[in-house]
Amino acid sequence: MQIISVENLSKSYGEKVLFDNISFHIAEQQRIGLIGVNGTGKSSLLRIMAGQDTPDSGKIVHANHFHVEYLPQNPSFDEESTVLAQVFYGESPLIQLLREYEVALEAVQQDPEDEKKQARLFAVQSRMDAADAWESNTQAKMILTKLGLSNFSQKVKELSGGQRKRVAMARALIQPADLLILDEPTNHIDNETVEWLEEYLSRYKGALLLVTHDRYFLDRVTNRTFELDRGKLYSYEGNYATFLEKKAEREENEAAAEDKRQNLLRRELAWLRRGAKARTTKQKARVQRVEELRDRTVDGPAAKLEMALGASRLGKKVIEIEHIEKAYGDKKLVDDFSYIVLPGDRVGIIGPNGSGKSTLLNMLAGRIQPDSGTIDVGTTVKIAYYTQDSVEMDEKLRVIEYVKEAAEVITTSNGEAITASQMLERFLFSPSMQWTPISKLSGGERRRLYLLRTLMGEPNVLFLDEPTNDLDIQTLSILEDYLEQFPGAVITVSHDRYFLDRTVDHLFAFEGNGQIRHFTGNYSEYLEEKRRENAAASAGAQQQPAEKQPGSQATRGNNRTKKLSYKDQKDWDTIEGKIASLEERLALLKKEIAGAGSDYGKVEKLFAEEQQVTAELEAAVERWAELSALVEELEQGK
Repeated sequence: MQIISVENLSKSYGEKVLFDNISFHIAEQQRIGLIGVNGTGKSSLLRIMAGQDTPDSGKIVHANHFHVEYLPQNPSFDEESTVLAQVFYGESPLIQLLREYEVALEAVQQDPEDEKKQARLFAVQSRMDAADAWESNTQAKMILTKLGLSNFSQKVKELSGGQRKRVAMARALIQPADLLILDEPTNHIDNETVEWLEEYLSRYKGALLLVTHDRYFLDRVTNRTFELDRGKLYSYEGNYATFLEKKAEREENEAAAEDKRQNLLRRELAWLRRGAKARTTKQKARVQRVEELRDRTVDGPAAKLEMALGASRLGKKVIEIEHIEKAYGDKKLVDDFSYIVLPGDRVGIIGPNGSGKSTLLNMLAGRIQPDSGTIDVGTTVKIAYYTQDSVEMDEKLRVIEYVKEAAEVITTSNGEAITASQMLERFLFSPSMQWTPISKLSGGERRRLYLLRTLMGEPNVLFLDEPTNDLDIQTLSILEDYLEQFPGAVITVSHDRYFLDRTVDHLFAFEGNGQIRHFTGNYSEYLEEKRRENAAASAGAQQQPAEKQPGSQATRGNNRTKKLSYKDQKDWDTIEGKIASLEERLALLKKEIAGAGSDYGKVEKLFAEEQQVTAELEAAVERWAELSALVEELEQGK
């Protein structure tokens, strides 16, 4: 069932047409990913859908009580308000009730002996009972805990950029909505939170429209794809993988149509060159037709500039890191870390927000010094550093002028010259766009331009700090292709799992308390290794390894016995009671979480215990299934 229809929507900024006469609809529980190069109007379309901007023409049709919830890339807040006021904002009866409950609960916690405050809390709890709001309250607490939000009384002005993003995300996820719109939700959150968000959105009851550069996220969350491309909107049924297949088919069809157009043009030109004697009306019409064919521009796939990139000469010595340490106050970020960076290394740096990833990169770049230890950089090293920070640009400069300030020409390994203009085309700046003033570029286009300028200096070592933030998928694919051909060393801080899988073969993993683990492999391989380690640790905590005795599971296969081993029989006698006990404990934990109020330390501990009990229950059920099959096999053998 359709919940919202967009009809003949158009939007321009000055001479730049973002989208022209586009139409589409969204149905219940659809998960739609919106894809397009930065500057094509993705965020503008989301703002219009959210009612925060107006189109030049067209209309949006939906029911009267239709509600949209919107997470912008850069959320704005009342600086003097609290986290509580921002998270539980809105006028829906449920949100108002949850807000009242949190205010009343906090008041009692601050003054437990005040009878009036206790009476108010009791009254609100009664209304929560009547409205059956406890499940929503538990859901809200779970969201807030997962996003690391516990201090509700903290002022917004005291929050970091990442914390603000988490507050805005919590607000968007907690509010009841028919359509949830998310603009780059994975920016500035760590991998663990991204994975939790994936799982949460898979169960979200409303429809979803999102823009993200995270291709794994798109692939796992969406079931439909919109592509904005040169003012047009293309719709594809399926996730990101399906989109890639369907887009390739579309571009092949467009290429075939262009071949037909060119053949027709050649035939018409050949006819004209023969020269008909009579200047008839028909001939003039044909001349006009040829001129129209000649002048028509075709929107086909951008040509790919293949190049074997060159770089400044890099000697054998790149960067040698010996026993470095770094702390801020009582917080140790790096503890006794050593590594030798080799030419051609592809290293990814991963870990939770605030763990020290950018600090390590800044130490390697010489921007800050370690507290102890040494970092020795080779004499031939030429570093280019792409940072997260907003870069000041002279907005009066034109795009090509800004790039030429870095270099007008770069040289390939084959000695061929590639001009600044050719590199700009490779990075999706058309010839006409190259003469656009920087002031007219979107935020994403500016980041793409800054990336290109960073690469134009022909470095032999690249430092990339969160390069996937604010870059579109097409630009990321270009960067990935560039890095495949880049002859020097690359060290990247990133939380983008797809990007890491494509571009690194070593990881520095921040695992807490300043410990940095060196792992050989990409991010998916690291995750798989961590899962195996966690499973082994969990199994070891539950039971000691069985002795390999006749009839035990370790040797069963060639030595089948006529009865269960002592350990198997003991497990079989107790397993059903153990499962029942774990199920009861799990149910009790859920009730305790629901009644934990705003005690987020307690909520976090209860959630951790719930996960542990769930794991134990799953293991017990698997053991029951294994023993049950064995008992049945022995019964049949009698």
